[in-house]
Amino acid sequence: MKQTLSLSQYILVGSMLFGMFFGAGNLIFPVHLGQEAGSNILAANIGFMLTAIGLPFLGIIAMGVSRSNGLFDLASRINTTYAHFITIALYLSIGPAFALPRTAAVSFEIGFASHIDSSMQTIYLAVFTIIFFLLALFFALKPGKIIIWIGKFLNPLFLVFLAILIVTAFINPMGSPADMAAQGAYQNEALTKGIIEGYNTMDALASLAFGIIVIHTLYDLGLKHPKDIALGTLKAGIVVLILMGIIYSALSYIGATSLGQLPLSANGGIALADISTYYFGSFGHILLASTVTVACLKTAIGLITACSTTFSELYPNTLSYKSYVYLITLVSFLISNVGLTSIIYLAIPILMLLYPLAITLILLAFIDAICGYHRYIYVCTTILTLIAAIGDMLNALPFGLNKASAISSIIEIYHNTLPFFDIGMGWILPAIIGLVIGTVITVLTKK
Repeated sequence: MKQTLSLSQYILVGSMLFGMFFGAGNLIFPVHLGQEAGSNILAANIGFMLTAIGLPFLGIIAMGVSRSNGLFDLASRINTTYAHFITIALYLSIGPAFALPRTAAVSFEIGFASHIDSSMQTIYLAVFTIIFFLLALFFALKPGKIIIWIGKFLNPLFLVFLAILIVTAFINPMGSPADMAAQGAYQNEALTKGIIEGYNTMDALASLAFGIIVIHTLYDLGLKHPKDIALGTLKAGIVVLILMGIIYSALSYIGATSLGQLPLSANGGIALADISTYYFGSFGHILLASTVTVACLKTAIGLITACSTTFSELYPNTLSYKSYVYLITLVSFLISNVGLTSIIYLAIPILMLLYPLAITLILLAFIDAICGYHRYIYVCTTILTLIAAIGDMLNALPFGLNKASAISSIIEIYHNTLPFFDIGMGWILPAIIGLVIGTVITVLTKK
């Protein structure tokens, strides 16, 4: 029985994992961060990488060291009902409800929308999303070859496109970050602001979903023992850590230097388009469109595969894997035509609820691996985190719903009770308190 893989195999698995993680959002957020951080780019980039890379890396490793068969298996250590809730909610969020439609919508908005008359954009968006999801469907119907599709072809193609832009920008920079003024919170709180911005990538949530694909891939390559699979996820995760660290740093640097010739943009998509046009003219539009579309396509393939695998295994008496692939692809196509702005508005409150639960579940998996399983620690930490996260979700409700009298009264209680609530991190202290209470109960129960 094979218990180890070659270096090239680990790199291939890491490349596949990187390809699934790195979508268009991962391109535009660091560029905009660089523009806003200016001379404080170093601190801001470190903060961004802590949450945009550190948390997903821990998530992948947690799935390996926990010896679980997926998110549901891991969350079942708290409660079966909770495991169903968090699994369904997380996979719908990173799947057909928000993240999957966003991959197609972002590709169209950044790569093509600016070149199409506004009166025709609805039609062209529909045509583009049909082609986009048909391609994603083709690859997702053959999950056994996902490591080949993403790891050997789509990911290297994406890196070539991106490398052309990065190398050109480094050879001929528009300016120096040291000469660029920091904007807003980046003036005095660059590290903290960078940490918060890292949440936007949604990769910590995705890590809990993609973990099952990595585990299955390593198993298919010959790793059968849980310890070997745990070590394999660590090695594959290191590849992702290195690739993302290099690219995030390069993109944030390019964003900061761009202010030497370009104005501060409203978002990273506009900034990236302006930078590409500055260096390559009309060819820059083609380069950017190709880069963004390939980045989003490979992420879409990974998300469809992860969601379909999970739902077909979790609920085997409902639909087959292929049926889930068709259903998830169809729903994602329909929602992607609602519009990118609406998708983002609706996703924010759900993310504010799920992110704290995902982070604490990742940390609990490590505590479990080191100290052994203790149910009270899982339950107490999760209950208090969930109560606090509900407040963060209510505070982030769009369309003025958070201003309604009943909801605003509840939000005021959270605001007066929890530190860090104003920056969307009111769950931190309750999570720590829950961990302490669970530990105390565990010790007393043992005695």
